[in-house]
Amino acid sequence: METSKDRYRAPALDKGLDMLELLAGVDGGLTQAEIAKRLGRSHNELYRMLDTLVRRGYVARIDGDRYALTLKLFGLAQLHIPVRRLVSYATPLMRELAATTHQATQLVVFDRGSAVVIAQQEAPSYWGISIRVGSHVSLIDTGSGHVLLAFRPQDERLMMLAESGGDGAAQDVGPDFFAELDQIRDRGYEMMPSAQTAGVFNLSAPVLGPDGKALAALTVPYIHLVNDPAAPDIARTVKLIQETAERLSRLAGSDVGKEPQDA
Repeated sequence: METSKDRYRAPALDKGLDMLELLAGVDGGLTQAEIAKRLGRSHNELYRMLDTLVRRGYVARIDGDRYALTLKLFGLAQLHIPVRRLVSYATPLMRELAATTHQATQLVVFDRGSAVVIAQQEAPSYWGISIRVGSHVSLIDTGSGHVLLAFRPQDERLMMLAESGGDGAAQDVGPDFFAELDQIRDRGYEMMPSAQTAGVFNLSAPVLGPDGKALAALTVPYIHLVNDPAAPDIARTVKLIQETAERLSRLAGSDVGKEPQDA
């Protein structure tokens, strides 16, 4: 007898969700044959659904015939309530950071192939470099993009780059780029001349989640304020950004910056 639960099932959706849940639990991806075997379904049942997931960007082909999850689901989750909560936590801290550094500041997350500005605070004076909320910035040649990549494992870096610039993006940057990301992770921040605006330095530190991965990049597009002798220099500004990013990381549930408790 057909139950009400069976009557309202969506078999095609079930198949798609089964594949997503399966791929979420494996490293290195699976072939179509392996997916079919694990789910107890035929190749023909899965082919069209798998092709649709690839075309929509939820699954990527890797190593020729293997399929793995992209970060698109992660990006969708970033736009949900946790991101709004992160912005609400960040806003007063960013306002304080702008006041103490005399610079504009912005908060950037990775979303579906792009680094996206989700919050920004103007400089307190009339001099400052601001980027509009919702702007998309490069992963490869910005401080925010470097930090978002640096505080992720290598497999996730490759997926983020692939989503950002196509399958050839990771090969285009080369091994030196990944070595630079490792250096950023080791020192805890990025400081680089802007590739877009002369005289500006991108100063960026990670907002870390409980797993130690970057939830966001807290960035100051630093300009030397010759008419403001009270403004902190670039080294002091980096420290202030790191301190603020650590405070925001703790609000996000990270243990970064916490003093170890006595045993």
